[in-house]
Amino acid sequence: MTFFRTLILSLFSLIVALIGATVLAVVGAAIYFSPGLPDVRQLQDFELHTPLRIFTNDGKLIGEFGEERRMPVDFADIPQDMINALIAAEDANYFDHAGVDPRGIARAAVELAQSGGTIQSGGSTITMQVARNYMLTLDQTFTRKIREILLALQMEQILDKEEIFELYVNKIFLGNRAYGIAAASETYYDKPLAELTLAQTAMIAGLPKAPSAFNPLANSERSLIRRNWILFRMRELGLIENDIYLAAVQEPVTARRHYTQTEVDAAYVSEMARQFAMERFGDAAYTGGYRIYTTIDSTLQPYAHQALANGLLAYDLRHGWRGPEQQDIAASLVEAQEQTATLGLEEELSESPEIRETARQAAERSQTQVEGVDGDVSNWLQVLERTPNYGLLQPAIVVESSGREMQVLTRGGELRTIEWSGLSWARPYLSPRSRGAEPSSAEQIAVRGDLIRVVENQDETLRLSQRPDAEGSLVAQDPRTGAILALQGGFDFNASKFNRAVQAQRQSGSIFKPFIYLAALENGEMNAASVVNDSPVVLDDGSNSLWRPVNSSRDFQGPMRLRPALARSRNLVTIRVLQAMGLDHTISYLEGFGFSPSRLPRGLSLALGSATLTPMEMTNAYSVIANGGFQVAPWFIERVTRNDDEELVDEATPQVACPSCAEGQETVEIDGKEYPVAPRVADPAAVYILRDMLRDVITSGTGRGALSLNRDDIVGKTGTTNSQRDAWFAGFNSDLVTTVWVGKDSNETIAEYGANAALPIWVDFMGDALEGTPSALPERPETIVSARIDPTTGRRLQDGQSGGISELFHRDHLPGFQQRRISRELEEVSGSQGSGTAESIF
Repeated sequence: MTFFRTLILSLFSLIVALIGATVLAVVGAAIYFSPGLPDVRQLQDFELHTPLRIFTNDGKLIGEFGEERRMPVDFADIPQDMINALIAAEDANYFDHAGVDPRGIARAAVELAQSGGTIQSGGSTITMQVARNYMLTLDQTFTRKIREILLALQMEQILDKEEIFELYVNKIFLGNRAYGIAAASETYYDKPLAELTLAQTAMIAGLPKAPSAFNPLANSERSLIRRNWILFRMRELGLIENDIYLAAVQEPVTARRHYTQTEVDAAYVSEMARQFAMERFGDAAYTGGYRIYTTIDSTLQPYAHQALANGLLAYDLRHGWRGPEQQDIAASLVEAQEQTATLGLEEELSESPEIRETARQAAERSQTQVEGVDGDVSNWLQVLERTPNYGLLQPAIVVESSGREMQVLTRGGELRTIEWSGLSWARPYLSPRSRGAEPSSAEQIAVRGDLIRVVENQDETLRLSQRPDAEGSLVAQDPRTGAILALQGGFDFNASKFNRAVQAQRQSGSIFKPFIYLAALENGEMNAASVVNDSPVVLDDGSNSLWRPVNSSRDFQGPMRLRPALARSRNLVTIRVLQAMGLDHTISYLEGFGFSPSRLPRGLSLALGSATLTPMEMTNAYSVIANGGFQVAPWFIERVTRNDDEELVDEATPQVACPSCAEGQETVEIDGKEYPVAPRVADPAAVYILRDMLRDVITSGTGRGALSLNRDDIVGKTGTTNSQRDAWFAGFNSDLVTTVWVGKDSNETIAEYGANAALPIWVDFMGDALEGTPSALPERPETIVSARIDPTTGRRLQDGQSGGISELFHRDHLPGFQQRRISRELEEVSGSQGSGTAESIF
């Protein structure tokens, strides 16, 4: 009896000693490590790395930039199934322990002893994982583990369980650039958390333990085992019923790689905003949670993208077929495999079961099989998967060309037929101005194994296509504020990231002429009825050689008024107007339209648009005409905010046009916000008369194609440069200014005029943009008067004189009255077709 009492007392003393030693060890560790521990309170204000996101003016996503794809989520917005799945997978006692789970620590100790000293699971709770992820390194050391435990205990004293859980689900890396459960839901299933099935939820919950090993994209078998184990644990813990468990484990793996889906295709604007963010915030732009709201209109931007793409494809159809994009697919695949093997990526190009299965299913779906197709299809699918779409253009590989139809394999393994109606256009391209004979069979166009491009028509049939040989841009601007409402810098951003809207400096051609005319109208020495001689001229260009400019039509029409001269875009008239105004005076005047004097050539060729300007600059200059003469400036960043609470970082306050403002008024209130008033740089009467003259370009001049819009408020000007290298159309009403440019990056000829290449794109866009909107005409200034004139001489008719036409004038710049007979001097000038000296002839 005494022996047993002694044994019990000894065991009790040993236990007390062990407990005391443990307590002393914990206290000692706390005393030793606490001074070097980070402050847990910083978690209350911790900012996660959140990517830069770009939006339209109404909040639709157009771009995202950053290595970490993250979408922070509040605890209240986490579905209960997701909470349960993570608890079952990571920490079953999470809501019961104080930050450290003794049973987990004990289990880790046993594993440590069995492994001979190698740390295995570590027994980490969710709280401990938060401590490690936010404040410690990932090194597997005893020191880090002790610090992790101490921090976890501190966290539970400062933060509640919901706050800690929220930190956890937003920080964890879940593979494929996805950080946090919300980003993982979008990455793997392309839907928000609330729409996940239970099986999909369990799949995501299985990723924190090993994002690579249990990744459903990289290892579907292991991820399926992990998912089903989590479902089993949820049933064992009483978190789901057995019938729900049985249904969930039968669900197939449906994860796929989904990239960030933009709501509006405005990639060129998105890149402009990214560059702005980098200049403003540096590398923090990609991680600081910045949100940039642009001025882009989510309704107009798709119209711009579609109109430019349609116009460039239509241009290409007119100029012929340049042949397949690639002709030897088998050889190119071997070369790609060799190059990839050099980079150590052989596995990526190997024929995967998924690709083989896709090919098999495609073959079964096809009722008509071509001999030998099964032997090539899997290799062709690899090529198609690695060939990007270019806007509307999809890659396809020719399976067979027989007679007047072509069978092609499209991405996804679908075998489709292109009828002759989608092929017959493909006359061979010979030069920008010539094509070969129309093909008589499909095999003259492309043969088996060729990589081509196809476009799906509205009736779901296919048409053969190709990446356009010409490029273009479209810029649409609000003339009252200068805000850019739509911008497309090329056919497709994936095909070329060069933004022609803001980076391409091209000769402006005849769309520059209205500004020369406006300078003359404002000067007062000329008016819309002034007569100028459209006759040959020989000029010294300053380089000891003579310049003999001509009209595009190569003819001369003698003395003519400014109004028809502008409508018919007569070069010789515009040169003489500039010569009469003087270069220095005109260049100084043009500065008010946003043109830099250093970019304007100091020669009479300026009258014909020899200045190299961007489409953005030309659009903004036309906005000054559209708004009645106010110098607005183009801008596209509306505001910058940070994080979900939309903390305002910056907001634009542009100068705005204000025709109703009193002279000298500096600010105007719009929608409750004060804006500075833009300076007036052109007389409203002169601008009004010019705008009326530009209407004649539409009704009877080179812009007649715009009559199809059936609107009385649109005006504009075509433009074509030497050798037809650049084609332009700039036009507007009082609400919207749009400029279209078409040309080649190589500066070679496109062999078309502005009325053929650019105007149809403008009409396509403006037709959609203005549909259903009321006519937007300017108010007529009080200083404008109408008078009858003789259409030949431009002189006013007296009350007793019959005939004539009506013309607009500034009341202080009325022409003199028509005499009963034309002066002898005028008859001599008209007869000689030379440069005259009679009044109103230049």
